[in-house]
Amino acid sequence: MTKKILTFFITLILVLFLLQINIYAASVPLGSVDVSTSKSKIVPGEEVKVTINFGTDLGAYTFDVAYDNSIFEYVSAEGGTPNDNGTRVRVTYYDSSGGTNPRTNMSVTFKAKESLTTTNPTNFSVTAEGLANADASQEYDDITSAIEKEVTVEPKYEDYKLNLNYSGRVVENEAKELTLLTTSNMGRNYDNVMLKAEITSRPENSNIKLTAIDGASQEVDILQDGFGATSGYSLGGKNVKHELLMTGNFDKVGEYKIKFSLLDKDNTDQVIVEKEFSINVVDKNTAQNEEQNNNENNNQVTEGTDNKNNLNNNTEENLPKELPKTGMTRYGYILAVLSILVSGYVVTKNYKKEK
Repeated sequence: MTKKILTFFITLILVLFLLQINIYAASVPLGSVDVSTSKSKIVPGEEVKVTINFGTDLGAYTFDVAYDNSIFEYVSAEGGTPNDNGTRVRVTYYDSSGGTNPRTNMSVTFKAKESLTTTNPTNFSVTAEGLANADASQEYDDITSAIEKEVTVEPKYEDYKLNLNYSGRVVENEAKELTLLTTSNMGRNYDNVMLKAEITSRPENSNIKLTAIDGASQEVDILQDGFGATSGYSLGGKNVKHELLMTGNFDKVGEYKIKFSLLDKDNTDQVIVEKEFSINVVDKNTAQNEEQNNNENNNQVTEGTDNKNNLNNNTEENLPKELPKTGMTRYGYILAVLSILVSGYVVTKNYKKEK
């Protein structure tokens, strides 16, 4: 009986010992891993740092940080040996000192591509393997379920501006070509924009028609239906310059005020930009008189210019072709020298005779 009891206890001790070895040998989940970014919103050309805090000291690890290479490019890493394959940066670290130089974090820096002209929400995705504590006595479970951190890359958008352009005078009952210009150095992107026009002021009992041709080559009444009411049109990007050619017809003389509004159809027709313009309509006689006066003024300017040119030409013609010569020429100097020599000879000869 005693022998059986002893055998039982020895067996129990061996089982407990083996269980203890398995407990220490098994890997455990890493307490808390926190992924953060230096900024949650950046502009094209700007850098962002992805930092991974381990929550404990690690003497060995391999972390993978996946990124969208259409939005970012890899810059650098800190906390291990990096390897970038174009879509994922792998950072590997091993404390070769045996546990005296463990790390509590690592980081990878990326740069948003400067060519981006739209808003780009994206994620950095982090996984890990080969995790161990400072002296490698404890291993930790691989991180296979990716830890994701969202970042948005967005350009510095500028507000849109509206300008209404036309040449000459707007005449009653005559079709007038008008151009509505929408501009922005960096415009926010919209997939479905609609233009609406509203008459805010006009002469009493007047009628207005404002039309344009849409993408289906159909005439659109902008005052009644708007432009782009069916499918809308896209707008946005760098150096936006959208021109809408319109034809306006105003049947009364006077001042008309038209308010143009750009609406976002994908966002319950929210106003993107709006502006009011004044158009002064004149009668035909006034337009003709102004045109005649302008032509006369232009003729006077031309005649004045021609007269001035003629005066300059006449002045040039009256000028002598060669200027009169002044001072002594080369022959004058020779005659002067000869005169001096002859005079000296005569004086010398007379002096000798006197002696």
